[in-house]
Amino acid sequence: MAVVRASESPTFDLPGVRFSAYAAPSRGSQELCTWQITVAPGHEGAPHTLDRDETFFVLSGQLSVAPGVELGVGDVAIVPAGQPIAVSNPGPGEAVAYIAIAAGFTATTAEGELLQPPWAQ
Repeated sequence: MAVVRASESPTFDLPGVRFSAYAAPSRGSQELCTWQITVAPGHEGAPHTLDRDETFFVLSGQLSVAPGVELGVGDVAIVPAGQPIAVSNPGPGEAVAYIAIAAGFTATTAEGELLQPPWAQ
C-alpha cells in the first residue's frame, strides 16, 4: 500500500492554478490519478480535451469546467473523454477541487499540442 502524505505531495504551479499531486503511477497507483487544484479567483483556464473521463469534486468556492457549467461546494462534474473543458474560477475567492482520472491519459490543447502533465506521472 502506498501512502501519500498531504505535507509531502508534489505541487506544481501554473499561472492561477496550483496542483497538489496524490495518486499516480510514480506514487504507487497504476490505474488512477488524483490531485487537488486550487484556482485563483478570476482565473480563466485554457481550453483542452482529455482522452479519458475526468471527474471534478468541488471542495470550496466556485468552479466552471466549461461555458455554462458552474459548480459549487459538493458538486461533481463528470467530463466525458473528448469533451472540451476550460477550468475557471468565476467566484470572489479561491476554488478547491479534487480530480480523478485514469492513469496514462493525454491532454490535447486547443492548438493540438499533446501533453501528459507531470502531476499525473
